[in-house]
Formats: sequence, C-alpha cells, structure tokens
Amino acid sequence: MNANEAPRTGNLTGLDPAEAARRLVDDGPNILPGSASRSVFAMAAGVLLEPMFLMLLSAGGLYLALGDRAEAAFLLSFVFVVIAITIAQESKTQRALESLRDLSAPRALVIRSGLEIRIPGRDVVRGDLLVLHEGDRIAADAVLLQGHLDVDESLLTGEAVPVVKLPVTGAGALLFASTVVTKGVGTAEVITTAAATAVGRIGQALAAAPEPVSGLQLASRKLIRYLTAGGLLLAATYCLLGWLWDGHGFVQSMLAGIALAMAILPEEIPVILTIFLALGAWRIAKRKVLTRRVSAVEALGAISVLAVDKTGTLTQNRMRVAQLSAHGQTFVDEAAVDLPETFHELVEFAMLATPGDPFDPMEKAIQSFGRRWLGSTEHFHADLSPTFEYGLSAEILAMTRVFTGESPSRYRLATKGAPEAVADLCHLPSARRDELLRQVEEMAEGGLRVLGVARGEWQGSEWPESQHDFTFHFLGLIGFVDPPRPDVAAAIAECRAAGVRIIMLTGDHPATARAVARDVGLSERPEIVTGVEMDALDDDALRERMRHVDLCARMQPVQKLRLVQVLRQGGEVVAMTGDGVNDAPALKAADVGIAMGERGTDVAREAAALVLLDDSFASIVAAIGQGRRIYDNITKATRFVFAVHMPIIALALVPALLHWPALLMPVQIVLLELIIDPACSIVFEAEAAEPDVMTRPPRSPSESPFALAGLRHSVLQGLGLAVVLLLGFAVLTKSGVAVPLARTAVFMALVVGVYMLTLASSDPSHVLRSERMGGNPWLRRMAGGVTGLLVFVIGVPVVRNLMGLAVPDAASLIATSLMIGISALWLAGSRRFDNRRARSALEAKRRLGV
Repeated sequence: MNANEAPRTGNLTGLDPAEAARRLVDDGPNILPGSASRSVFAMAAGVLLEPMFLMLLSAGGLYLALGDRAEAAFLLSFVFVVIAITIAQESKTQRALESLRDLSAPRALVIRSGLEIRIPGRDVVRGDLLVLHEGDRIAADAVLLQGHLDVDESLLTGEAVPVVKLPVTGAGALLFASTVVTKGVGTAEVITTAAATAVGRIGQALAAAPEPVSGLQLASRKLIRYLTAGGLLLAATYCLLGWLWDGHGFVQSMLAGIALAMAILPEEIPVILTIFLALGAWRIAKRKVLTRRVSAVEALGAISVLAVDKTGTLTQNRMRVAQLSAHGQTFVDEAAVDLPETFHELVEFAMLATPGDPFDPMEKAIQSFGRRWLGSTEHFHADLSPTFEYGLSAEILAMTRVFTGESPSRYRLATKGAPEAVADLCHLPSARRDELLRQVEEMAEGGLRVLGVARGEWQGSEWPESQHDFTFHFLGLIGFVDPPRPDVAAAIAECRAAGVRIIMLTGDHPATARAVARDVGLSERPEIVTGVEMDALDDDALRERMRHVDLCARMQPVQKLRLVQVLRQGGEVVAMTGDGVNDAPALKAADVGIAMGERGTDVAREAAALVLLDDSFASIVAAIGQGRRIYDNITKATRFVFAVHMPIIALALVPALLHWPALLMPVQIVLLELIIDPACSIVFEAEAAEPDVMTRPPRSPSESPFALAGLRHSVLQGLGLAVVLLLGFAVLTKSGVAVPLARTAVFMALVVGVYMLTLASSDPSHVLRSERMGGNPWLRRMAGGVTGLLVFVIGVPVVRNLMGLAVPDAASLIATSLMIGISALWLAGSRRFDNRRARSALEAKRRLGV
C-alpha cells in the first residue's frame, strides 16, 4: 500500500477461512528468514568430523593396509551404524526443539468470518484483520482501520519514543511487523507478510536468533578439549613407545594407539547435554511450561528465590467487583437485585476512567459491573471517547481521562487509582483522609484489592503538566476480589520443602498482600516492604531488608528490575514472573524469567526464558522439579561416562605396558560404544526423579557435573572394575587358559560390567535393584540388548574370529561369573560408602542453613 493511500474501512468481518487458507498457500507462511533445520547429510558430516570417528576411520584404513579386509569391513560398517544411531537421536532432539519453536512463535488475534480467533503468527495472510492490544507484537505490515495506538518502532528506527498511530490518510496509519503496541486498542488490515514486510526486507529475523550456549555446555566443551588433547598426546606417546621401544610394527603400534585414543575420548558428553536439555525442555512443555531458551533448563534446578506476581499466578486472575463504598454506605455484590442510586456516580466515573475494551483484568471487571447495573441508565456512556489522558506513573499511582463537557472549553475528569493517590489528588483534609485509609485497610484485610475513584471539572485551552493541577471530588472506593488458585497452597508448601524461598510481588495495598499470603500459606512473617520504602533504601540496605521480607506491595515494574538485581548480587538464583511490557527488563535480568502465556504480552513472552501456558503457580513448581531431575540425570550420565571409560582405558593400555597379549582392539571398543551411547542418551534421560528431588536444598550455581570432586567416586568405581578384570585375565593366563578364552571371559565380564555401572550410576542407593528397572523401562531393554550383543558376538563365528574371541568353556564361564560377582560387590560397597558421605554432607549443609 502506498503511504498516501487512504486506509480501507468498512465491514470488519474479515476473511473467511477458505480464502485465508488459499492465500496462505499462495503467499506461503508468515515467517521471517531464519535458520533451516540441519539436513541428514549435515548430521552425518558432523558425526564423521568428531575425533572419535576420525579414529575409527583411521583404524579401518590401517586394517585395509594390512590386508585384513574382513576386519576393516566390519570396523567401517560400524561407522554407518553409529551414524544411523546419532542421526536418529539428533532427529528426535530436533523434532522436540521444532515443536517448542512452534509453541513459542508469536500468535495473532484476527477477525475471520466476523469472529475473533487467535492463530499462530505464521498463519496470518494478506487481508487479515488484526485485533491489537497493549503489549502485542504486530504480526505483519498492516494499516490501522480503527482505534488509537502507541507503537514502539525502535526495532526499525532506533528511536525509543513510541509513535502515535491513528486511522488517518498517510504514513501515520501504517503498522510494521515485529514492532510492539505499548498502549491502546485497534484493528488493522494486513497488507504484506513474511519477507515482504519492512523488517523482512532489511533482514531482521528476531525469531531466528541463535540459541545461547548454556553454562554446562561451555564447561563441557572446555573439559572435552582438555581430555581430547591429553588423550591424543597419550595415544601418540603410546604408539611411539610400542614402535620404538617394544619393537612392534608401526602399523600395529598405530592400531594400539588408535584403540587407546578411542577409549579415552569422552565423545558422549556433548550428546548427553544436547539431548538431555532439548528433551528436558520438551518434557517441561508437557507440564504446561514452554521453554523459549533451552539453556534456561539447567538453571531451574538451582533456583533459590521465586519472585511471583500475586494476580493471575497465585490468584485466579478473575477479578470481580465485590464491594462499593460511597457516602458512608456499603454495597456488597452478593445476591443483590439492584444498585442503589447512591453508588451510580461512583460506578459511572469508574467506567469513564477505564478504557472501553480494556486489557487489565481489574478494568474488565469495572466495565462488566457497570454494564450490568448501569446499562439502561443515563450514567452509561458507551460511545464517549476521551480527549486526553494522564497515565499511571511511579509518582502518581492514578490515571485520569479527560472528556469534552457541555461547552468546548469545559471538560469532565474521571480518575481512578490507589486510594491514597486519589485522596492526595482530592486534597482531602487530614481527618477525612485518615478515616478513608482506615476503611481501605479494613477492606484490604478482607483480601480485597481497593481502588479510589474521583471526578473533576476543568476549563482551559492547554493541558496542565500534572494531574495535581486539577481539582477533584472524591466519590468512593471499589473493592475487587480475586480468589487464590486452588492448587497454590500445596505448591507453595512443596516449594518451601525444596528450600525455594517465595517472594510475592503486587501493586496492591499491603493489607491485601498480607491477606492473600495468609490464605495460601506463603509466609508467616508479617513484615512487608512497599515500593516507596524500597526507593528510600540503597542496594545494601535493601538486600539486608529482603532477608526478612517475603511480601512486596505497591510495586512498580522498575522496582521489580532493581529487586532482581539486588537479589542476584546477594548470590541468589532468581526466577521472576511477569506479564506486562514494563516487566520485560526484569524478566530478562532474572536467571529464569517466566512470562504468563494466557494474559501476558508478546513482549513479556519474548523477554522470558519460560512461558506458563496456563499461568499456574503449580506449573512453575513442577518445572523446578523437572529442572532438578534433568540436572540429576545429566550428573548420573556424566559419572557413568567417566566410570565406564576407566576399565576400557585400562584394558587398552595396561596389557601393552606389561607386554601381555592385546585385550581390547578398536572393533571391540566400537562394539562397546553401541552399549555406552544409548545408555548415556536414552537410559539416563528417561530416569525418574529421585524421591528427595523436592525436599533437598537447591544446588549451588557453582556446582557442576564435571567437577573433579563429584567424578572422583565414579573414576574409582571404574578403576576397581578394571583391576578385577585385569587380575582375572592374569590369573586365567597364568593358569594355562588360552588367550582367546581368557580374552572372551574378560570381554563378557566387561560388557556385563558396563551394564552394572549403568545401574550403579542410575540408582543412588543400590547397584542392583529390580524396582529401579521397573521404574525405567529402558534399563530392561538395555539388559536385553547386552544379552543379545553377547550372543551375537560369541555365537556368530565370523564376528567371533574378528574379535579374537572363542566359544567359552566351563572354566572361562566360571571365571566370568566370579569377575562379575566381585565387581558387583565392589560397586555395592563403594556406593554404600559414597551414600554415607553424601548424607553427612547434606546434613551438614542443612544444619548450616545452606
């Protein structure tokens, strides 16, 4: 549309669904240019470039050079098997991420066939009628047909000041995709979508922003770099020693070095983090919590402070007018048959002070109440529009709307806001003011949220700078009720048991905050800090004050941001909820910003790391539990990786150093990877939460699954298993057992040992327990896979010969059983010792209040 073309008006019924579907097919989805999903070829190439698989290809090439085509073919065939497994795992991860992106994509409210429906932003087409409210991100370039909007176009222009949009001829009626409505309500017709929009033409693609790397991923990459460098250096040294010192052939020494490098490289760790975080986000989404940034999943388990809005999170966000107070009389809206005349003016000016199509639940309650009781009276003004407005501000917690009076220079004023602010605007005498505030206190102690209402008149040609320059007459009070959600009390109790402190934030009167906190069992501490008191404290004093305060009343969005910053500076891991445009800075500053999905604005949702699809506090608590489960499982999988690599390294390294026959070859290590990789990425990811997951304190932000202190026990478990296997091999060979039979006994014990390490790492209290297997079906499937693998390797002659194994006899089977039994005793004993040490440490932390 040309900027000078007149906006189209007329019948606002919108497109019919069939025409919208046809245009969607013709023009394509309304999405900005972004990154495409990885292709199968790209996934395969990524696998082949991993150090582990470069080693595998090198070993296959060396076997070919030696003329051992059967072993080379068998070895290289595993490349394709591992590529297939990796692609299947990555595809599952990618599908989970894509489903999350579909959920988190911007949504639009459109009119189709005369009905307002909410659709994904990608389904908006040319000719659609957008219904826009405060906080909406505009889905496509459009022209305003009705309403009055203030729009933040800083994305395009760099100017932070919102631009006024009116349905007039010229550029002032044009709206641009990805800009934000900061104020007002309007209807607009879409003129261009996707890459044809202004933001699309200049290459802005907000939806395609790269996923930030999590702290765990950064730590794991650093660890892998060190281990890879160390492993390759050790393998190269080992190869040279075998060639120059022991006199082995270069090719044989190279194969031994490759086997050792493959045993050392921890290629499973990046797989663990990628899959666990992505599938963890998908599991959390099933609990009605959408993860917009996967990196936030790891922070969930460390949350120590949860700062939540009262309205809509702890309460049902179903505001209704419950009580009126005017001229010394009280009206309670329970089974009332009519509204006495005494209260008509109060309700009339409350409606005038409220937008006709409001976004705020309290303002919706005012309009609904007014239409119910005044709809057929002269006090109802459906078509009256304000000439000017004074918005709510931190200095004056009240808003005033100005209407044209009987003559052009005379105006009527309608004001509503915090009772103390409205009383101040009305310049009430001290006695009247004290009586009013006492009445407000009584209503607030009953759990009501209270607003004051006033009217005024003004005559002049230029608007005063402040509402204080008008003269107002106080009309009365309106009390609103918003009952707590039924599941909040239990969720708060669960949070407190988990050591997560809850701070309630509200713009309400302190007494209202205290009443709601009492009803839901949030806090037994009566102390409250208000926004005004907060501004009077410096950061250190506020941080100290917040150690003893759980309730914050009369809060402004800018104060939420400061509160988040102060709490984080004090070492807390902070989760913050919000729903408005002005909440976005606080949501972004929090460790975990949580936006409301039902009543939240697009801006809040985009600033947040999580979005509550049902606005329920219980869903936040469930997400914290899931975050702890995910972190626990990452820790279990990481410890398993380090434990399982110990016997593999030892069996590859020690025989050469002691001049024994080779115990592990590259083909055997690759075969073991077919057990280890699924155990890491599937078995541990599916582990259920530990019984104490929500009864222990939050983990420290500095805690890491890669910390040496946490891995020490796992390394000792693996080394103990290695010692048992090496001693078993030594005893067998010294007893005259043939090397292939001894190698077979050790290999079978090692494969079963890998499975026992899986059980030992998954169960914090027992090594072998049938209930654990019942809780995780993948453990049973892994047991079947281990059995099938052994049958395949031993039972198929070609495979058995390639592995250098033999059909076990009675003596080797007895030796295998003994090695397995001793390994089980070792794992059980070490686990019991570690459990006692862990319990002692936890009790010490609890005694210290950590």
